[in-house]
Amino acid sequence: MIQRIHIQNYAIIEELTIEFAPRMNVITGETGAGKSILMGALSLILGDRADTAVLLEREKKCVVEGTFAMSGNKEVGRFFSVHELDVEDAVVIRREIAPTGKSRAFVNDTPVNLEQLRKLSSLLVDLHRQFDTLELGESDFQREVLDALAGQAAAVEGYRTAYRSWQSAVRELATLQEQKAQFNKELDYNKFLFDELNEVSLRENELEELDQELKLLNNSEGIKTALSKVYYDLKEGEQPMVQQLRSLQHSLQTFSGFHPELKGLAERMSSAQIELQDIASEVERINDEVGYDPRRIEEINERLSAGYKLLKKHGVQTTADLLLILRQLEVKLKDSLQVDESIAAGEKEVNRLLQDVKKKATVLSKGRQAQVEPLEQQVNKLLKQVGMPNARLKVQVEAGELNSFGMDGIEFLFDANKSNRFEPIRKVASGGELSRLMLCIKSLVAESIDLATLIFDEIDTGISGEAAKQVGIILKGLAKRRQVICITHQPQIAGKADAHYFVYKQVKGDSIKTNIRVLSQDERITAIAQMLSGEKPTAAALENAKEMIMQ
Repeated sequence: MIQRIHIQNYAIIEELTIEFAPRMNVITGETGAGKSILMGALSLILGDRADTAVLLEREKKCVVEGTFAMSGNKEVGRFFSVHELDVEDAVVIRREIAPTGKSRAFVNDTPVNLEQLRKLSSLLVDLHRQFDTLELGESDFQREVLDALAGQAAAVEGYRTAYRSWQSAVRELATLQEQKAQFNKELDYNKFLFDELNEVSLRENELEELDQELKLLNNSEGIKTALSKVYYDLKEGEQPMVQQLRSLQHSLQTFSGFHPELKGLAERMSSAQIELQDIASEVERINDEVGYDPRRIEEINERLSAGYKLLKKHGVQTTADLLLILRQLEVKLKDSLQVDESIAAGEKEVNRLLQDVKKKATVLSKGRQAQVEPLEQQVNKLLKQVGMPNARLKVQVEAGELNSFGMDGIEFLFDANKSNRFEPIRKVASGGELSRLMLCIKSLVAESIDLATLIFDEIDTGISGEAAKQVGIILKGLAKRRQVICITHQPQIAGKADAHYFVYKQVKGDSIKTNIRVLSQDERITAIAQMLSGEKPTAAALENAKEMIMQ
């Protein structure tokens, strides 16, 4: 519910504040007094685009601020939670337009973007202007009407959840099928590569070790020559180093008692002699192990040749790289075998979810079908009330492809003249007919769902007399359950108000400004009488106005 609107520096409004009543609020005034300007200002806090042309004083910013009661609106609460906004008892929406043209929007003093503002305002206000009746011809709105009357909001949400799950499973299955197609293209080649690598059967670091062994074998003769010379000089020469060192050590040992450092030198020479003895043994062992083996060299060359071809083929450098490729190919081959199992499971899941979606869609469709006849009857009855006795609405629900809202194709058809030639509303209904038809439908839907504040901007265009009276009755009925704000030229509608606001122009200095005030009971009678008979109402008009207010 809108509690208050404050407008500053907008068009010909210098500054004004409007406090709205909870039920039916009517705004009247002379043509050009500024009623449409009020709607323009309100549209700013509902998310319309801003323009510096609306600034009254170009050097000052324009501010429009609306205060709305939360009144336990769950959707508004969810919006605040999703967008991490502070929840308070009232929602304050403020829109500012700077002289530079920059526009800013705030919700409870927290900056928001226009998309967020439009989403929030749609939960708070339903603004019905003549051009807004275009949505009456849109399939989404028509479906929402039937669902609202059927009271199946929870069923719609449950269906949409199931539909999203089904679509997700369909996409996953398609991905698996694409993988299978790709696997099938690559399967033979991957298997060839795997078999080629697997047949060589490389072990960890094998090529590097073989390369080292080949170098040893190719240099075996030189190595043996060097080892033999070392061993000979250490142990078997004419004067073996080991024997010489032992003799030298004995020479020092003989005199070790005569000089304190000789004993230490003798011991070190003994250690050196033992170390050389050990080295000679190691040299002899290695020499025995090293040998030129042409057969082994041939084997290694063949193995390395096969390995190097694979390294070059796969563009890698080491045995470890080839073994990694082998493991990757093995995984791909296993995946190509397992994907069939995954596809079978995916197809089963898709079918299960599809059946669930169809079942839920059938429930929705039955709920919608059940509302067709009651909606037609009630709307056609209301159309007679609002001065369209020959007009009829026909609701067509036909089965179609599954979509995010079910499987129904819904079309509202209209016949304005009992011609029995029903056509889609968007093609045949005039602006005035659409306005009254929308009012009839919204009056029915308002009983079924928690509509926001309803604002009607000159919905009475093109009607008068009894039709206008009936529109006023419908609006009054709506106001029992919802806050209604109506801009009107019809006294029959103005007489139904709980609060009557009068828009007028006043001269301030050299300029004309728009202002608004709440009328007292006597002022209402006078204003309605003027709407009936002119600037100087007759006694009969005053009496008639009083009667309208009392009804």
